[in-house]
Amino acid sequence: MALSVLCFGDVVGRPGRQGLAVALKDLRTRHAPCFSVVNAENAAGGSGISVSVSSKLFSSGVDVITTGDHFYRNKEFVTVVDDARVLRPANFPVAAQGHGWGVFAGPGGLKIGVINLMGRIFMDPQRCPFEMADEIVPRLREQTPLIVVDMHAEATSEKIALGWHLDGRVSVVFGTHTHIQTADERILPGGTAYVTDLGMTGPYDSVIGREKAPVLQKLRTGMPARFDVAKGDVRACGAIVRLDADTGKALAIERFQIPVNAVSEDCHEAARPE
Repeated sequence: MALSVLCFGDVVGRPGRQGLAVALKDLRTRHAPCFSVVNAENAAGGSGISVSVSSKLFSSGVDVITTGDHFYRNKEFVTVVDDARVLRPANFPVAAQGHGWGVFAGPGGLKIGVINLMGRIFMDPQRCPFEMADEIVPRLREQTPLIVVDMHAEATSEKIALGWHLDGRVSVVFGTHTHIQTADERILPGGTAYVTDLGMTGPYDSVIGREKAPVLQKLRTGMPARFDVAKGDVRACGAIVRLDADTGKALAIERFQIPVNAVSEDCHEAARPE
């Protein structure tokens, strides 16, 4: 039996949440996916996650939320930290609150494992994501061959290295964090679907989701500026992956970037100064 899994790149603010809801409805009609994984570390006001935001995403049809280095930036993270469906990078410090991986119910009694990891190059120091993956994957494979990995990282080299490292042991490795979709989707020799970055689900008339003028001001002057979430040219980006339910191997991966016009004009959100 084959099944389809939807993977969405970083959701940014209210425009991203609204765009995601529209795209999910369309993709469910066309592809009948059985499971969806969404990176939403920027979904609450452009930085972090909250219970109200996660509830809206789950109501839209999201099954699991992954995050990254901004997981704790919104003070309301305490309202979602105990929800097993909201993941933070598994290679955060041992004492960090939250869940880094889990096994979730799929169709017909199937189980789907999801792991959230974070890179270390050009990012805050964390435990080794490669060693953490080696620790978690065997535990998941005792329950299911269907395993999806979100590698939230800055460096493309670190993402593709993890893809090769896990090839044949997991079903999907996708990258998030840079908000720029890459065109390198493929199935690796061992049967793992891979793409370096899913891209951003949010406003593209922007600098990676933020209003252009304050970002340019900071880059040109070095002075602090308030990076408000932009709202124009909303697109939903990600990939749909077809998997063999028995082996967990990928059968196909298709990248998508969907323009979303049916979003509210009242989708402006303020963010903290950067």
